[in-house]
Parts: sequence; C-alpha cells; structure tokens
Amino acid sequence: MFKIKTAPLRIHSWFAVVIGMLSSFFVGAQSLSHRPDLMFHDGFQGITSGPFTDSDASRFLAQATFGPTAADIAHLRSVGYQAWLTEQFAAAPTHEMTYLNWVGVTLGERTGQQNRYEAWFLGALGGTDPQNNTVLHTDQLRQRVAFALSEILVASDQNPLLASFPEGIAYYYDILTDNAFGNYRTLLEKVTLSPAMGTYLNMLGSQRANLTSNLHPDENYGREINQLFSIGLIMLNLDGTPKVPAAATYTQPIVTAFAHVFTGWNWFDCDGTGATLGDDFNGCGYPRSAGASFVQPMVAYDVVDKPNPGDPSYHDNGTDMNNDLLNKQLLLYPGAVNGGMLANGGSAATDLKFALDNIFNHPNLGPFVSKQLIQRLVTSNPSPAYVQRIATVFNDDGSIQHVRGNLGAVIQKIVLDPEARYGQWQQPDTFGKLREPLLRLTHFWRAMHAVHHCGTDYADNSTPPNSYHYASQPYRYAGYLSWNVADQDYANGVGQAPGDADTVFNFFKPGFMPSGEMTTQNLLGPEFQINTDSTITNLINNTRTRAFDYSTGDTCNSGDQNGEVMFDHFQDAALAGTDGHVGDPSNRLVDAYNIRFMSGQMSPFMRQTLITYLNTIDATTDTDWQAQRIDRALYLIFTSPEYVIQK
Repeated sequence: MFKIKTAPLRIHSWFAVVIGMLSSFFVGAQSLSHRPDLMFHDGFQGITSGPFTDSDASRFLAQATFGPTAADIAHLRSVGYQAWLTEQFAAAPTHEMTYLNWVGVTLGERTGQQNRYEAWFLGALGGTDPQNNTVLHTDQLRQRVAFALSEILVASDQNPLLASFPEGIAYYYDILTDNAFGNYRTLLEKVTLSPAMGTYLNMLGSQRANLTSNLHPDENYGREINQLFSIGLIMLNLDGTPKVPAAATYTQPIVTAFAHVFTGWNWFDCDGTGATLGDDFNGCGYPRSAGASFVQPMVAYDVVDKPNPGDPSYHDNGTDMNNDLLNKQLLLYPGAVNGGMLANGGSAATDLKFALDNIFNHPNLGPFVSKQLIQRLVTSNPSPAYVQRIATVFNDDGSIQHVRGNLGAVIQKIVLDPEARYGQWQQPDTFGKLREPLLRLTHFWRAMHAVHHCGTDYADNSTPPNSYHYASQPYRYAGYLSWNVADQDYANGVGQAPGDADTVFNFFKPGFMPSGEMTTQNLLGPEFQINTDSTITNLINNTRTRAFDYSTGDTCNSGDQNGEVMFDHFQDAALAGTDGHVGDPSNRLVDAYNIRFMSGQMSPFMRQTLITYLNTIDATTDTDWQAQRIDRALYLIFTSPEYVIQK
C-alpha cells in the first residue's frame, strides 16, 4: 500500500520537474541561450565524471592551461577530468634554469632576459624540448599555477640588479614551479630565502638596528609578506568577505617587529667562504659570484654561525636590552603560538621559522590566497560560497593527515568546483574574467601549433664571454620580440611579460574595480587595470601581425638571423572550405574555432556574422582563399569582446 500510494506522487513530482526544465529549455531556445539542461548535461554522473562535450573540455583547459588545443581537447575527452589532473600532477616540471644553463653553458651564448622569456614560453607553450627533441614538456597545469603564483608572490626584473642577472628571476620562477602543487608554508619559506625576493624587497643584507648609527632594519619585506603574500590588510570571514565590524590584520609596530625578525640574511657566498662574515656584510651589496649567487638560498649570518665569540651578529634576536624591541609581537590571533610573541635569544633560522609559522597559521591565509587563485584561473568575482569551499580545503585538505596549505588539493578543488564548471550558466552576468594579454598570446600560439621558424645558427667575432652565439631551434620561441627588444618586454604591444611586473602589486591589483557599470555593480575586474586604450590598440595590431604576416609556409629570408614565432596558415585548410566555389561554406572552420578558442560559447549572432563574411572569400578572391579565411577568422575572433571575456 505504501508503494502504491507514493508512486503517483513520485511520477507527478518528476513530471513537474521535467515540464519545468523543458519550459526553461524552450524559453532559452527562443532567446538563443547557451544554457543546457543541467539535469541531463552530466548524465547523472556528477561534474567530475566529465567532460561531456568538447565545449566543456575546452572551457576546463582555458582555466587550467595556457590555452586549449584540438589535441588536448580530444585527450581530455578520452581520459576525463580526474585522470587528466592525475597526469598533470605527475608530469615532470619544466625549469627555466635548465634552459638557461643549456643556452649559456652548452651553446656558449651570452644570456639575457630574452633567454629567460624563451624558457618561460617553452613551459607555457609546451611541446618538444630544443635540447632533446625526444622530450616533451606537458606540465601545463603546473606552469599555469606557477604563473598565477608569480602574480601573487611578485618579484620582477624591473629591479635593476635582477634585470642584469636573468638567473635571478629564472631561479625564483622555478621555486614557484616546483612548489605549485606543494605546501604553501614551504613555498613561503623558499620565496623568503630566495635571492631574487631578497633583492627585490630588500631583505637581503638587512641587519639589526644600530641606534648609534641610526641604522634600522628594512621594513619592505616584513610589510609585503603580510599585505600581499598571505593575509591582506583586513580580517576576513572564511568566505573571503570582510568581518563586521572591520578590523585590521596588523599594525605598524607589527611590521617593524617582522622587519627585525627578517635580519641577518645575505648571499650564500657573501664572504667567499660561507662560514664567517666579519665586516663584509656591510659591503656585500652585489652578488660575489655573479649569476651563481642567485641560484642558492640566502644564508643566515648571526652569532650561532660565528667561530669567534667576538664576531658581530647581524640578526636581531631580541637580546639588545637598550631598545624596546626586546620582545617582538607578531600577528596575534586565536591559537597563535605564544600569543604571537617571539621569544628572546633565537637564531636567524629559528626566528624565521616562528615568523613564517605565525603567518601561515593566521585565519586569513586560506580565504585570502584561495580567492586570488580563483581569480587568476577561473573568475574575477567568485561567490562567497565558492571561496569558502576552496578556503576550507586550504585549511584542511581532507586527508588523514589534515594538511593545511596543500596547494595540489586546492587547485584540484578550484577547477572541479561546480561554480568553475557551471558558473557561466548560473551567474551569466557576473561570472568570468578578462583574459590577460599574455594569455591571449599563448592561447593563439598553442592552438595554432606555433614554432620558431627561420633564423640561422651564427656567432659573432667578439672574444668570449662577450660573444654572441645563436642557435636557431624550432622550440626556442626566440624571434624578434624576445631576441632583439631593448626594453626586455617580450610582449611588445601586449604590455605584459613574465616576471616583469611594474610593481610588487603585479600588473594589476586583485581588488581593482573598473569605473562605470562594473563599479556600480560592485564587480571586480583586475585585468582591466592594464586594459588601457594604448594596450588595446597595440594588442589588436600585434594580433593582426601574427594572424596575417608570419607563416611557416613562407620562404625564409637568408639574411634573417633571428627568425620569428610563426604557424602554418594552411593547417586548417580542410576546415576552411571544399573547392572555393562561390558560396562554399565556412561554417566548419567557424565551428571548430568556436570550440578551440571560445569553448563553444560564440553567440549565434557572432557565428552567423563570421560565416556570412568568410563566405565572401573564395577562389575568385585569390588562390590562397583558404588561408585568408583562416587569417580573418582568427583576427576577428581574437579581437572580439566575446573572446576576450573568458567565461
């Protein structure tokens, strides 16, 4: 009787749900909506069982890589999200220093920042290694996360010393790469002790106060590690929203205390032996071993490292009874060890450990870092619920060990979260992000299988080590823009280069809000901060040049020593049309590019407009009508508002 009585209710409820969804579907169809029926979209198996369409796969790859390719889409469809993530976590990391050593040592070239850009593009674009063509670089997720971290934990070659030694940022970037799936506490320590960060934010060479000489520790790193790298300025709820009433995370005296803790560190070979320092600490304002000094962590020079009791200590361990910094109050929060108070008498190493643990266990760390990673990978305006889900994993990865700060678990949760996978339908007016200029370029090159083409192997007649030797290889990604640009800005006209942020605040601030409608709606748009009139114009011109002017099918100029990054303009010829007769349709090309570049989100209006225009280009136009269709499709897609907003 129970089953007989309830069965009609179940049928009625199911019928009501289906009718409601069908109504929604037909209303959506009438308005040309992209929204699918969510009940049937994932086949009742759940999000993580996908992707279920090529569009789904392309969207995922747009968030987790430097741009989808047709082959990557097909592979992801065949293995699924979870298997793909497992592959990526296991993929060998691509290191910039490995590349620089090959260029500088094996090839004997005089290395510069342009070679570091080449190394970065090798990781970002992936593919064949120029040293060994049997090696493939496939660590797309690791490289994408490292780039996101580089925009949070910023060190830049805008610093003159770092600009002179490409090893500095290369070694630093490798730290981000190696720890992209590791623990944030480990990452904080390695970043703190890296010579690049020590140089960039002045911790390197900072020493204990000497009031007689009016000498005080530098506060730069003590401030930025808190404000930008970990907890921010105001107390947050777990979902990333400000606490009410508003409260500051720290005060100026706390910054001063951190500055005193971060003293006594310098180049690993500052005195030539690494064992004793003496008076050299004051005069060691440059790397003694040139670039080699940038590829070793900084070393502590304090009393515990001294063989002679009379040697001075450059670390302030709180034992100076003549000033009020005897006890150093760091961050105070519920559960803070020793109430955040640093005990007297520690070494530079033990005091550093206490300070980093103090920062790492602050309740703001999870929501502060999690929201920025979401912004860099998925959407500028994640819902508080999304931030809370990710911050919860940051605080406890759910394993038996209950690990805090497990970035691998955090990244997996970010890209598989329902908001990442369905947000474009659930929040159509607020979900998404402006694509960064540099990521538009990597997407363009990856999707079209760009390689370095033309150029020659050559050497000049100078005396080593000041001589140039340039080896032209398809996967060096050298070209004019990285090889011969005086201002070291690879993206000449793109306005963004890896490791080249204008300030410690990155190319743009995570809390930037564009004026106008977005401000009215209280919507963040970080990338809009560099989306200036000149950047837009230069980016469009740059895209036009790359779409039209550089093709691997062209004959190389024998006088071109450097070559350029190009792609085969005929590679998609089969999609562009059949025989070029009048009216030969271009719909297959547009539909393929819709998936590859726009994750299937091209509006029906844009699709029809493109097809109508491209159909006017046929065999009566020119013999290369297929290449022209491809060129114009790429140019119009990449400069369209629908493409530049990643949803």
